[in-house]
Amino acid sequence: MERNDASLRTRVITATVYSATLIATSLISTITTVIAIAILSGLCAFEFYAMLRSDAKLPNELIGTIAAALYPVSYAVGHFTGVLTLTAVFATVVLVWYVFYTPARITDVAVTFFGALYTGLMLSFLVVVRTDIAGFWGGFTVVVILASVWLNDTFAFFIGTKFGRHKMAPRISPNKSWEGFLAGMVASVGIWCIMPFIPGVYLSFFWAITGGIACGCIGILGDLVESRIKRSTGHKDSGNLLPGHGGFLDRCDSLILVAAMASLILKFSGTI
Repeated sequence: MERNDASLRTRVITATVYSATLIATSLISTITTVIAIAILSGLCAFEFYAMLRSDAKLPNELIGTIAAALYPVSYAVGHFTGVLTLTAVFATVVLVWYVFYTPARITDVAVTFFGALYTGLMLSFLVVVRTDIAGFWGGFTVVVILASVWLNDTFAFFIGTKFGRHKMAPRISPNKSWEGFLAGMVASVGIWCIMPFIPGVYLSFFWAITGGIACGCIGILGDLVESRIKRSTGHKDSGNLLPGHGGFLDRCDSLILVAAMASLILKFSGTI
């Protein structure tokens, strides 16, 4: 019992520090948001490559991690032109490495390229929201998106643990249940219903509910994707940098896809 209490305490402390840091950096300014997302992208990419390297792959962690960290910066500096420019430079550098580093295989090129896109490019959509909605409320909107992911995870975990009977994907993630999924969906929709009240976010309740459902669904897909990667590479966690939670990629698995989906919902609704 004492061990379980200590483990729960560690999880709560880590989650509090992690969440508070992202909330604060999102609200302070666009620059702090970009810096935080760039660091987060780099850490997630580093953990991704570490898992794949141990699976007898030889990705170029240095190039991939740098590219992942630069994706949020590229949008902040040059918007989509900046992102395309970075992607072109990144692809060229990786191909030069492939040509002159003879042990590298084409699969290593693919893993290197995918890792940066999977982490840095996808998380950059939070920067899209932060920069395209003016001022403080852009940061507040980012916080709402983060909260939708965190509360989805929390509701899914506790309801799934207590009432979960029907397994969602037992071969990939044995602890996921449909009961937990539905609870998380309710939390996601509830948080998204805050959006219409945010100044500068011209979102109807139809789009808010649509966004909550879409992000709830895509979030669980992100979770299952990372679970599949870990299972295929023989890892329980993506890393050990977050006590009680594993690695940064473990904390961002849902957010990676939710960030992109949320940005698209806000785009199609005419908000950004």
